[in-house]
Amino acid sequence: MKTYPLIAQIERAKTGRPGDATVKNVLRGTALVCSAAGISTHCKVTALTRKNIDKSLAHFISRGLSRLTALSYVSKLQGLFARWCLPYYKDAGWEIPPLELPAFRAQAPRYERPSSELLGKVKTWYKGLKKDKWVAATMMLEFGMRNSDVLRLTEANFIEKANTRFLQYTPHKTELSSGRRVLWPIHDDIWKRIKRYGGIKAVDITTETFHKINAELRILGFTGSKASYELRKICIDHVYQKFGAEMAVSISGDDIKTIIKYYADPSQPNVGAIRIFDLI
Repeated sequence: MKTYPLIAQIERAKTGRPGDATVKNVLRGTALVCSAAGISTHCKVTALTRKNIDKSLAHFISRGLSRLTALSYVSKLQGLFARWCLPYYKDAGWEIPPLELPAFRAQAPRYERPSSELLGKVKTWYKGLKKDKWVAATMMLEFGMRNSDVLRLTEANFIEKANTRFLQYTPHKTELSSGRRVLWPIHDDIWKRIKRYGGIKAVDITTETFHKINAELRILGFTGSKASYELRKICIDHVYQKFGAEMAVSISGDDIKTIIKYYADPSQPNVGAIRIFDLI
């Protein structure tokens, strides 16, 4: 597994990915899993069999870790089996079987659209935000970003094409899976306000910024430790309602199945009574 950081460096020179943070997370998770399974990190990646992964999970849980935490460690192994890795392994003469992760997963509840009353409170709250909190909230509410991606923003993520400003980035969470890039136009009013603040480089957004947003949204009526994440869900659901699943995929960087399960509420159609016959 010492091969991974070497091929990651080569791949980054070609495509710009994976990032340093991604490589570190994969290596950290791999080291933990290998230690728990009793295998060396110098073994070939083929040593990460289902049997050894199950052994590591059992070890984690026996040490008092929750099932979710144990699974989060194991999930880091996906980086070793990313599509871009396979040609390098083939060059080394390795036959790499598919990664077999445990079938069970934590099932988050399906998304349920907030009431119009709660959405009204969000609008009133949002109008009162200034500078750091406004930019952080805007990136989630208007562009469906995760807070971790907001923290990584630089001026390079704001580009201009054909006299239109765009936000361009690859969501960190899907970097190792779909690698889908988000390219979304920025409304003139939003861009003018960002520039008035001096651009993204002049805004000091930290984890504390999101802690404050979380606390304020909980007061409005949202629950959960990551209340700010509801802003992302509101964004994606409204794009889904107005423009359909394909546009929701475009702004979120996720696939359609993920959109429908976690970020949109198809159980509440937003169309009036229609006859399909009339649409034919």
